[in-house]
Amino acid sequence: MAGKKHHMSEKARRTLSSWVLLAPAVVLMVMFTVYPIFNSMYLGFCDAGYRNSSPQWIGMENYSQLFADPVFWKVIKNTVIFILMTVIPSMVIGFGLALILNGQFRGVRFLRAAFFHPVVMPMIAAACVWKFLYMPGNGMFASLMMSVFHINIGDVLSSPKTVLPCLALMYIWKEAGYLMIFFLSGLQNLSIDYFEAAKIDGAGFWKSLIWITLPLMGSTFLFVVMIELTNSIKLVDHVVVLTQGRPNNRSNLLMYYIYQLGYNFFQQGKAAAVTTILLIFLMILALPRFLRFDKKVHYN
Repeated sequence: MAGKKHHMSEKARRTLSSWVLLAPAVVLMVMFTVYPIFNSMYLGFCDAGYRNSSPQWIGMENYSQLFADPVFWKVIKNTVIFILMTVIPSMVIGFGLALILNGQFRGVRFLRAAFFHPVVMPMIAAACVWKFLYMPGNGMFASLMMSVFHINIGDVLSSPKTVLPCLALMYIWKEAGYLMIFFLSGLQNLSIDYFEAAKIDGAGFWKSLIWITLPLMGSTFLFVVMIELTNSIKLVDHVVVLTQGRPNNRSNLLMYYIYQLGYNFFQQGKAAAVTTILLIFLMILALPRFLRFDKKVHYN
């Protein structure tokens, strides 16, 4: 009995020490993650803004006004289109760069640093650079199109047809090097034995890529998809610098729309409601995809 009690007390001490070690992280997570999420959900049901000293409960009125607002649906459409234009191209280019730079040849380290360089640039600084590149008349793209093809492309950031593709192009340029690092890490962790056996069997590069590399990289692709979906939705910096939602909200994305509602129009209740919708949107995109593919991914 004494030994059993000693074992239980030892287990209790270990449990207590574990919770003590976890306590700082749990407190910080509750303060800066859990509480803001629930507070934002609560404000979504309130009239909160400069007119009221304290939030006033109004139920579903914020959501009903949002769902009846054509600007809100235009922003949702822009966000979905932006995701489709950026996620897959960024992953394809990042994976292609990783395949090229996975080998050992002269200058490979320089090329890795060069392709990764846009990642370390602040988004605002990169947006300022691209604003000059997109400048009508004297910008690099306008000058190139005029000198080579004799085409006057005008102000691409003011055209409803070109503004979202231009924002997407800049984002892909900045994001591809970031994804390249994850893919490169995954490629370098693959066992060379599989590829040597495939080479003996007569498999070429493309067969090895399709039947060996891609299946073994499943866990990396799953992680990159989750990261890229989140990054493409929460982007706001380059919209602020380049377009501020113009023209006529054709480049307005969800995060910038939240900023507009909360700080330009002082409608914190509506901004909180859109934030809640954004959280649900992220769960719909990420959670089912994760649950479906996680069972098919081999991590070892």
